[in-house]
Amino acid sequence: MSTKTAGTTGTKPGREVFSTRAAFLFAAIGSAVGLGNIWRFPYVAYESGGGAFLIPYLVALLTAGIPLLFLDYALGHRFRGSAPKVFRRIKPWAEPLGWIQVGVAFFITIYYSVIIAWAFMYSWKSIGKVWGDDPDAHFNNDFLQVDATAVTSLDFVWPIAIVLLLVWVGVLAVLALGVDKGIGRTSLIFIPLLAVLFIAIVIYALTLDGAAAGLDAFFTPNWEALGDSSVWIAAYGQIFFSLSVAFGIMLTYASYLKPRSNLSSSALVTAFANSSFEVLAGIGVFATLGFMATQAGVGVGDVVSGGIGLAFVAFPSVISQMPDVVGPIFGVLFFLSLAIAGFTSLMSLLEVVISAVQDKLNLARVPATLGIGGLMAVLSLILFPTTSGLVTLDIMDKFTNNIGIVGVALISIVVLDWIMRRMDEFGLHLNAVSSFKVGTLWRIFVVNVTPIILGMILFNEVRGLLAENYGDYSDIQINVFGWGVIGFIFIASLALTVMPWRGRHSLSGPPGTDFGVTPASRQRTHLPRKASTGDPIATEDARTGAPTTTAVADSPAGHGSTAASAANTDYREE
Repeated sequence: MSTKTAGTTGTKPGREVFSTRAAFLFAAIGSAVGLGNIWRFPYVAYESGGGAFLIPYLVALLTAGIPLLFLDYALGHRFRGSAPKVFRRIKPWAEPLGWIQVGVAFFITIYYSVIIAWAFMYSWKSIGKVWGDDPDAHFNNDFLQVDATAVTSLDFVWPIAIVLLLVWVGVLAVLALGVDKGIGRTSLIFIPLLAVLFIAIVIYALTLDGAAAGLDAFFTPNWEALGDSSVWIAAYGQIFFSLSVAFGIMLTYASYLKPRSNLSSSALVTAFANSSFEVLAGIGVFATLGFMATQAGVGVGDVVSGGIGLAFVAFPSVISQMPDVVGPIFGVLFFLSLAIAGFTSLMSLLEVVISAVQDKLNLARVPATLGIGGLMAVLSLILFPTTSGLVTLDIMDKFTNNIGIVGVALISIVVLDWIMRRMDEFGLHLNAVSSFKVGTLWRIFVVNVTPIILGMILFNEVRGLLAENYGDYSDIQINVFGWGVIGFIFIASLALTVMPWRGRHSLSGPPGTDFGVTPASRQRTHLPRKASTGDPIATEDARTGAPTTTAVADSPAGHGSTAASAANTDYREE
């Protein structure tokens, strides 16, 4: 039975796959290209040396971003499962690492969705420029109705709640359709559309009065910044957060690839497409800010901002200064681009959680999507379209990104290589299926360079957060939505690990084709060298952990055969 439609009905015959490489690539690019590309990278680059920042950024991309992306692809493709299942197959005691990644994705998903709702609403607001002469006051007071003192509020902002509900309906509908028909086809439409919209924005921005001043501010290098260690840490941090590595997304997407898939070239395309979009966003943003500064008669540095302030305060100010016809069109294009970039990333974040629940509880696609997705939608609707929503979002975003993602990435690398010594195996798997080969240099980058940088980032973040409350928020706000969330993720990961796996799974070693990576003496859980009808393969009962045997169908290429003969061999056992 083909795995192409697996998991979309009440039965669960096998793991779904992307039908084409293009569908996978657009999905991966859609995950990487998100809100941070548009509102974080330009600001970080400007504050970290301008044009000179591109040097540490490129170094970080080559020595950490791409190597980690290779690792995520190898893990997902080789062990063919969600993050918890992948780590469980590597070593049973490593399963909590997978659940920590799922937990990080869980919390990012529930707050990320409300920003997409804001973007859709501001697309409509752009038509009438309803923010008036003070976009800052409109955003905080009229639109969000912010109450910065409340820990949690049930005072809902109903227009936001309604649009947020529609966002959740949309993303759940896409994911209920499955990996290929849902995520793949949506990405094939949305990513080219995003590219067209944003290129149109950049082209128009370059024609604005003052655009040259903005680009000059963005690209003029401050060479002294290269001697500042914080600039290099900022470059590595931008790469980690932007590429969607080390918290289950790329690992999960790679698990949906066919056995014969060119992993390294796909990773290179994804990484450079993401970075190209970031630079394009920087050009568009600073050309626009140059226009804003010229109209206000101030320097570009006086109007530069990042994050939510850039998108929902600075850009509305720019739109208000544009001609009556052009401004609304520019606003619609910008905020629609923001919404699309966010939506494709939201799909990938939610898929990390759904895939893990599917695997653990042996559920089909639709029940898993509606069950866990519905729960997440309810939490999102309770916490974020309220007067305390912005504060909750800001704290949760700070801790899940800067502590959660960085922490689990560091621990995962330490466990996979420093403790398990498995990195050579993953490199061999990459080389068995890829045109671009990895070697000692890749291993050095992943095992030596990346942990040092991650450790420095984590140390600086923890030290800063312990020294004073982030954003001058109250202790209870920080403890509940900051440290409380991190603590909950770790405790929940242990609890979920203890839960038994439902159904029958191969829970040790890679399932299916091994591509000749594992020596014959150690081959226990994948297809034997000359698998034929009725041949048993060693598996493990998910409930008891006891070894069992399962008959497999005829296979033209066992895992002991060459990589070439294994090209079209399906994975037989999940």
